[in-house]
Amino acid sequence: MAKSLPNLAQRVITWQRQYGRHDLPWQNTQDPYRIWLSEIMLQQTQVATVIGYFNRFVDRFPDVDSLSNASLEDVLLCWAGLGYYARARHLHACAQQVVALWAGHFPTTAEALQTLPGIGPSTAAAIAAFCFGERTPILDGNVKRVYCRFFGVKGDPTSRVVVQQLWQRAKESTPIEALTVEQPDAMARFTQGLMDLGATCCTRRQPSCERCPLASDCVAKLSGRTNELPQPRTQRVMPERSTIMLLISRQIPDLAHGETCTNKMSADKVIADTSDNVNVLASKANTDVARHNQAVLLYKRPAKGIWGGLWTLPECRLAGDFNITTHQLTTTQLPLTAVKRHALKQKNTHTHTKLITNTSAIESSSKLIVEQWCTKHAIKNPTLLSMAAFRHTFTHFHLHIQPWLVEINDEVGFDPQTADETMQWVRVDQLHRFGMPAPVQNLLLNFTML
Repeated sequence: MAKSLPNLAQRVITWQRQYGRHDLPWQNTQDPYRIWLSEIMLQQTQVATVIGYFNRFVDRFPDVDSLSNASLEDVLLCWAGLGYYARARHLHACAQQVVALWAGHFPTTAEALQTLPGIGPSTAAAIAAFCFGERTPILDGNVKRVYCRFFGVKGDPTSRVVVQQLWQRAKESTPIEALTVEQPDAMARFTQGLMDLGATCCTRRQPSCERCPLASDCVAKLSGRTNELPQPRTQRVMPERSTIMLLISRQIPDLAHGETCTNKMSADKVIADTSDNVNVLASKANTDVARHNQAVLLYKRPAKGIWGGLWTLPECRLAGDFNITTHQLTTTQLPLTAVKRHALKQKNTHTHTKLITNTSAIESSSKLIVEQWCTKHAIKNPTLLSMAAFRHTFTHFHLHIQPWLVEINDEVGFDPQTADETMQWVRVDQLHRFGMPAPVQNLLLNFTML
């Protein structure tokens, strides 16, 4: 193995020039802004998902100055649906620091880049290698898999001990200085090549070893352990949480068509094509004249935490007998009793949404909680319609969501716009102006299609 290390880098570089990816929208540039943006978006998210978001984001915020000057709400709107929203908050904070502390120019070393919000060691190294040719190792998820197989590294690749081993291997594999002098693009080619190998050859399942330039010295290949390495991480039981989401709807006849129910966002800040669901929400609502005065109540979540800073639906937290088991929630699903059904589809790779059973016991328990919420907020004689429950999986827990459609028939007794600035009535043809997580987009999409 020691004999193979001196030419490992050259093999990866040569392979990348001929077989690697060369047409991604953030390639063929040394612009730190675009490289940084792509690296942040690609964290735990597949390339196919990122491409559309990247192009729209760059169109909206073409440079670090425009991103720095934007509001966080604008940034979250453009990010909505991509998930892991702390990335967007860190992105905004990072842009502001680059402008304030670095005169609008990104630092040129991995060490300095790591002082900025949201930039870890591997991301910093990638930016430094791509943009400034720094000789520094990277270790993202795909590269971990390549090194685990090539060097035969055992153990959980997310554990501290194994990660330290992989960083050491990454340092040993970095092109020597003489190679970077001889080939000025060596670091960029090598860094991209490792990413390309992990994404296109050394895949998690059914790796294409016959196309890999490292196969002749790969420990996993030579020992027949490509399906065993990297070792799967230890399975753990995911915590279960439950909530009720309230899709509260009312008619607001005093609004003229084309106005909004809130002044939180102006028309020049609209990004109508943030995601497929937002496109559908916008086009459906705008073509349905009968709905143009119908509004729903949105709730803005706190800046920190799950879905931080995004607009969602009001929730009722659940307790007692509603916190039933995962097995009960994932049995054969029943049709909705009161609303037209549309299958909820989750296209993003970072989370998973699954329809679950809407049993009479769950419906009865949650209905009582919804009625109590309405009474507390002086909503009289609402029409309550249960919607299909579903499970949304985050990184660290499952969230069981029971949605209810609450149609207000009489005058509502409280005005959330004066009682609580985090709640806003928003007309259905204006929903595309608000950054929302994917499950909420899906629920509102179903609602607008009724």
